[in-house]
Amino acid sequence: MRVTFLLLFSAICYLRLSAQEQVVPLDHNPALSQSLLKTPLKTTALNLPFFEDFSGTGATPDQGKWIGASVYINNTMSFNPPSRGVATFDALNALGGPYDSSSANALVYADSLTSQPIDISGFSKADSLYLSFFYQPQGNGFAPEKQDSLILYFKRATGGWIKVWSDTGSLVKPFRQVMIPVLDSFYFHNSFQFRFVNKASINLNDDVWNIDYIRLDAGRAVSDTAVNDLAATQEPSFLLNDYTSMPYRQFIANPTFELAAQHYFTVRNNYPVTQNIDYGYSAVERESNTPLFTAPAGTAAIPGYSSQQFQFPVFPVSFTAPGPYAKVVFEQQYCISTPAGEPKANDTIRKQQVFDNYLAYDDGTAERSYFLNQFATLPAKTAIEFHLNEPDTIRGVAIYFGRQVPLASGKFFSVAVYKDIAFNGGTEQLLYQQDLLFPSYADSVNHYWVYKFDTAIAMGAGTFYLGTIQPAASGSDSLYIGLDVNRVGGNHLYFNVLNFWESSLVSGALMVRPVLGAPIFGTPVSDPPEESRWSVYPNPAHDRVQITWDDRNGRRMLEVSDALGRGVLRTELESGGSLDVSGLSPGIYFVRILDRAFGYAVKKLIVQ
Repeated sequence: MRVTFLLLFSAICYLRLSAQEQVVPLDHNPALSQSLLKTPLKTTALNLPFFEDFSGTGATPDQGKWIGASVYINNTMSFNPPSRGVATFDALNALGGPYDSSSANALVYADSLTSQPIDISGFSKADSLYLSFFYQPQGNGFAPEKQDSLILYFKRATGGWIKVWSDTGSLVKPFRQVMIPVLDSFYFHNSFQFRFVNKASINLNDDVWNIDYIRLDAGRAVSDTAVNDLAATQEPSFLLNDYTSMPYRQFIANPTFELAAQHYFTVRNNYPVTQNIDYGYSAVERESNTPLFTAPAGTAAIPGYSSQQFQFPVFPVSFTAPGPYAKVVFEQQYCISTPAGEPKANDTIRKQQVFDNYLAYDDGTAERSYFLNQFATLPAKTAIEFHLNEPDTIRGVAIYFGRQVPLASGKFFSVAVYKDIAFNGGTEQLLYQQDLLFPSYADSVNHYWVYKFDTAIAMGAGTFYLGTIQPAASGSDSLYIGLDVNRVGGNHLYFNVLNFWESSLVSGALMVRPVLGAPIFGTPVSDPPEESRWSVYPNPAHDRVQITWDDRNGRRMLEVSDALGRGVLRTELESGGSLDVSGLSPGIYFVRILDRAFGYAVKKLIVQ
């Protein structure tokens, strides 16, 4: 994942689905890059008890309890956690990028999670202080290997850190609780801290560890493993049957078909004995704050150390959108009643059912990346099946690209829309193809890069397919696209690497979304559109071309590639500089400015 495909193929044992489809770990997490800490560090030490179950809604740790931002707080990377929200340790730094982008076998200290100072100066060994936590390797990511580890340190009064616990990598397993006593006198000071660190094989996989439910308190014993908490755990289901999101006008055209028969949320009883609870939910339309439904309260008895799923029939939908292209958000709030004295933040969990201008099978979070193992002489294609309940207009596509080392910004691809594909008796019916697109990485709230089609496509009700094409012999193979492994149900994905279509064997949803309805803008770059900002003249050319751009930021790197994507020239130029193309054979070439400010812009050049 971290280096070229050939090195990856020889060095890594991937999760192999077929000879052509590959699933690899994430190499970037844009949620972290958009959640850098802006709050100041605490100056006053915390007091006991210390408790954290990561039930907040942000992607970074609560700065009232923690220092640093390298771990990822989420509710999608773990499997069957004790309560909703975990801290995920991997090989990605606080900016969401890899710690090392060059070494193929680096083994380094990666993520860390350090508590704020805690005043335990008034305690001693006799007070029986214990730190407990739950941990899980792999979860929904990739497993840490045997040389990888998760480590816990305690801080001495003199400032040194002492290793008190560790575990080596292994395949996924249930969350396991660890009890660590605080025994030595040099820990009992007014700025005690503890720190979790994972040691990761940077370029082999993303070495996922999940931590949950951390407690530090006095008066405990090694047998004090009962959590005594009822908690919402895994993400609730979507209201829709198959899509995770769609335009409201498409939904309301056939709500009976689109709605799931039921929706649900999950509660775990972490007590050692059966607990009786009340539970229920309410729903509002979030954009207008319009109440939609309140369910009657239910009761249940949940045995100790077990989870129970609570199911509800879908409520009748009578909401009227303010316009045909309006965004509509149904938000369900699921709640449980719990005994006094236990944590309350994890008693409520919310789920938004978004109706917007796109169709999606994914939930917006990538746990892994997907790519096709392409043959040099054949194009590699994907096609995802979608359906419309009424005629609509396809305006573009939104794609979540998985980061690669090196970045795939130099690779190009096409987007294709089909009425049908030649699979299982179908016939190939290509409706539209847009070429010479380059992958980009949107560190924005939704993390997708939006490509606006040059021509809007009027599409009737029924099925269509949308996907990517990577040209043959272009150097554009192994293009990573985000994969949501939490997808429930079929993935609707087909691929073509041997000149015929096959049904995908991947479990999960490829993060590619058709954008529908009103006119759209593509994902903007930091400056005005590149077409008006630089020029290549003369074009066609015989021996030299002048390249000019409209800023004064000095020299920029340029690359010229042939029609197959092979680089033939690379040089630095000042604006207005002259490029010698006399050594190139007559034909079509592509000139690129290798600069993010220009969106890695491309212009076609004809050499005569």
